[in-house]
Amino acid sequence: MTKIPVYFMPGLAASSSIFERIELPKDTFEMHLLEWFLPNKNESLQSYAKRMAEKVKHDNAVLVGVSFGGVLVQEMAQFLNLKKLIIVSSVKCNAELPRRLKLAKTTKAYKLLPTGLMQDVELLTKYAFGDVLKKKLKLYEQYLHRREKDYLDWAIEQMVCWERVEVDAKVIHIQGDADEVFPVKNIKNFINIKGGTHLMILNRFRWFNQNLPKIILDQQI
Repeated sequence: MTKIPVYFMPGLAASSSIFERIELPKDTFEMHLLEWFLPNKNESLQSYAKRMAEKVKHDNAVLVGVSFGGVLVQEMAQFLNLKKLIIVSSVKCNAELPRRLKLAKTTKAYKLLPTGLMQDVELLTKYAFGDVLKKKLKLYEQYLHRREKDYLDWAIEQMVCWERVEVDAKVIHIQGDADEVFPVKNIKNFINIKGGTHLMILNRFRWFNQNLPKIILDQQI
């Protein structure tokens, strides 16, 4: 039997190591991990998506994108013939963005973010106050792959200013009802993970290992 190729796209700045606990049955599926690369100067999201789509070497593949990676795979879909398009902890159109991101777009406040600081997470951790913040920064240090200011400025702007209005009906959306980045109150038509946070691809990996194969194969979850 020909194995089903499943490509995974991590979230903003993250490396594919966020999928290190995801395991799909090897007799049925073939996992492929995508990584962010640096955008060209003033590159559009569509142009970047086309270049990333060239890294998908199989026809009729499954694309899984997390957070901003979920936004990117939706843009990649127009250049590919896909079996399934799955997004996790993400949004399907700009109407599903939270109010603070819509406000950031209007005021252009996203341009003021000190993205240069992310190049030295170790220094940030050293001066962080409180255990919660230190733990979050440790996670960033472990899983953030792209810390270049040019990449971060570009990615944040593409996320905040995403222009998609029409929802692609083929998108399968998996969202946690405790997601603090993209709250479910703004989102329609999704598979709800009770108690799932924005990091659930890491801390609810057992759910994904059990249910992703069923979702791909159109089985009841």
